[in-house]
Amino acid sequence: MLEREGAGAVLTGNVQIKITTSKHILKLYYIYVIESVYLRRKKMPADRTLNSTNASHQRQTILNLYNSGIEKDIISYQLDIPQEEIEKIIEEEEKKKTQILSSENSIGTSFYLDAIVNIDLAIKRAQTRMWEALQSEPHFDISMKETYRILNEFSRSKATFVILHVDLVGSTQLSMTLPLDRLTTIIQTFSQEMSFMIEMYGGYVLKYIGDAVLAFFVTNPFKNRDDEDDNIQQKKDQYYLPCINAINCARSMIKVVKDGINPILNQSDYPDIAVRIGIDVGEIAIIQYGWDIHTCDETVVKEPHYDILGHTINVAVKMTGLTKPNSFIIGESVYDIFDEKQKSTFETLNVSPSLWSYLNEKTGSTYRVYSSTS
Repeated sequence: MLEREGAGAVLTGNVQIKITTSKHILKLYYIYVIESVYLRRKKMPADRTLNSTNASHQRQTILNLYNSGIEKDIISYQLDIPQEEIEKIIEEEEKKKTQILSSENSIGTSFYLDAIVNIDLAIKRAQTRMWEALQSEPHFDISMKETYRILNEFSRSKATFVILHVDLVGSTQLSMTLPLDRLTTIIQTFSQEMSFMIEMYGGYVLKYIGDAVLAFFVTNPFKNRDDEDDNIQQKKDQYYLPCINAINCARSMIKVVKDGINPILNQSDYPDIAVRIGIDVGEIAIIQYGWDIHTCDETVVKEPHYDILGHTINVAVKMTGLTKPNSFIIGESVYDIFDEKQKSTFETLNVSPSLWSYLNEKTGSTYRVYSSTS
């Protein structure tokens, strides 16, 4: 029943919700959904119990409604579930998020990973995988599960990520000299080896773009995402380790290409490959583009498809083309985090304004980029 009262009101059962703006339309839709669920539940036999799939769907429904702004008491009333149970589910989910972001998934923000990465072993394994791929077929065995789990934790919000973009040099020339099946084998194996390096250094592969890989390193799982009180030094400390890990990841990527992949290509009379890498840090937004729908055990499963947007991504991708083969480049935001000794391993890259027109959002001057000298 809908009645006018001031800006309006809607009655569902015995609960009255006042509407003041159009943004509450979404809430009304969810009220309609849970009203329908409630009516269906009333028709169920009293002794009928939910199986694990239905229980999982019910839990997700509660979380979706809560995240959409529906009050706990309304969810409880409409779903005919005790409010204590609603609060317990929400509390468990919050604890789960905290544990995920403060344990294994945040390792790249807490540890200097170059000290534990065995680059010699990584090179040997890259040689083996490339040789096997050329002899038979490549086995691309990379899962995006961890990536989507992290993006889900930051969904519909802003965060600060270190962005790493690695691009295969000369793929156009390769495509003109190699059979298509050989070219795809080399690119697949290359992408796989770059993905392994990203994972070893605490990063996550966001997507594969032809012969390039776009990845990110989380910087702020422990901080309030909207905390404006952090001073500059605190933010630098917060970004330092992920930036260092991304840079060491870039160095290891180059070693794997030069000492792991290329020697095997040479044995088969294929030309060397090379990479260019761009790294920057800044604020991005996680957004959802539709759903990935698939069937599991005759149950239709809907999983959100996420992507990230932001100026930092554009900068990292664009700057990649400015550096020399088998080297990497960093943005001004990364460079400013380092001490003088670390800065000495980079040199300013002077680029024509016709090729580089990005501006520093804080100063309004040209956004500087720096090429590695080591």
